[in-house]
Amino acid sequence: MGQELPRTGLQLRSLVKASGELEISLAEVAIPVPAADEVVVRVEASPINPSDLGLLIGAADMTTARASSAGGRPVVTAQVPQAGMRAMAGRLDESMPVGNEGAGVVVAAGDSAQALLGKTVAMIGGAMYSQYRCIKAADCLPLPSGASAADGASCFVNPLTSLGMVETMRREGHSALVHTAAASNLGQMLNRICIADGVGLVNIVRSQEQEDLLRGMGATHVCNSTSPSFMDDLTRAVSATGATIAFDAIGGGKLAGQILTCMETAINSNAKVYSRYGSSVHKQVYIYGSLDTRPTEIVRSFGMAWGVGGWLLFPFLQKIGPEAAQKLRQRVVAELKTTFASHYTKVVSLREALQLPHIAAYAKRATGEKYLIDPSKDE
Repeated sequence: MGQELPRTGLQLRSLVKASGELEISLAEVAIPVPAADEVVVRVEASPINPSDLGLLIGAADMTTARASSAGGRPVVTAQVPQAGMRAMAGRLDESMPVGNEGAGVVVAAGDSAQALLGKTVAMIGGAMYSQYRCIKAADCLPLPSGASAADGASCFVNPLTSLGMVETMRREGHSALVHTAAASNLGQMLNRICIADGVGLVNIVRSQEQEDLLRGMGATHVCNSTSPSFMDDLTRAVSATGATIAFDAIGGGKLAGQILTCMETAINSNAKVYSRYGSSVHKQVYIYGSLDTRPTEIVRSFGMAWGVGGWLLFPFLQKIGPEAAQKLRQRVVAELKTTFASHYTKVVSLREALQLPHIAAYAKRATGEKYLIDPSKDE
């Protein structure tokens, strides 16, 4: 089984009450004995991804956040605006564990999972903001020798998402792609993949600093959405690459429509025959994030051959099947410290993650400011 474990461990929980209040707290939960096909992992690293923030703070207005304590442990409360309560209907009055992915050391294992005992593994499956996580061995990914928990903490969501984007591009018959919020950890991974695989990539960023960062990493096409020449710059980059598919982390505002407009302009600049219905080349934007929570504005100026839809990692992995998904995972492990390396601006304990200054920092979802939780620091 492994070392003798404590009976309980701390776990970060998020609760949205029907009264319209968010409560984030640390609960003491029992550490189960692993079943034959399960392991218990001492969690040492778990990233705060935008998808985690959706569960952690929901629709709460974090400018109203207040800190207190209960039983010697921190508690944070905040108000959920009435307009946001409808989206929270499915989780009202249910205390929910948080954290999509993480990594740590296997400290106990069931009979059929003994081979993982003592190994550092990455995991996916929720409830990772916990000191100990009992999980099926099949949901663990053993890390290569010399890799730390921090190295592997983000080896599922961002790496598989970036690989999934390129795979989607290929499967849907496109040859190059556009990506927004491109200076993020995920965007940097996608840039490295496209350079290695010879795929044309147009990176959209929001500052000169982000542009300089990506160009320093070898990116050829970087467009700053705050520049007065953005639309012209984007059109030229799309024309140079032939990109006809985009993945948009922003979601709200005009950017998705602007991308489609630039794609249409680039295509028509090389058109041999005029069509009043626009080009017949299909242009696709997939929204996979909500960094801007405003409505998506589409001003139709790009013909009739286009689409805007949603894209999520886990439905994509189910769609391509276990064999294809495993090939993507194998590439992540092989390139863990190169292509898929993640960088963090701050490492905090579970208790520190509930301090208001830290919440204010990671709740901004700012590009280049990624937090990592290390629950072992709470021991």
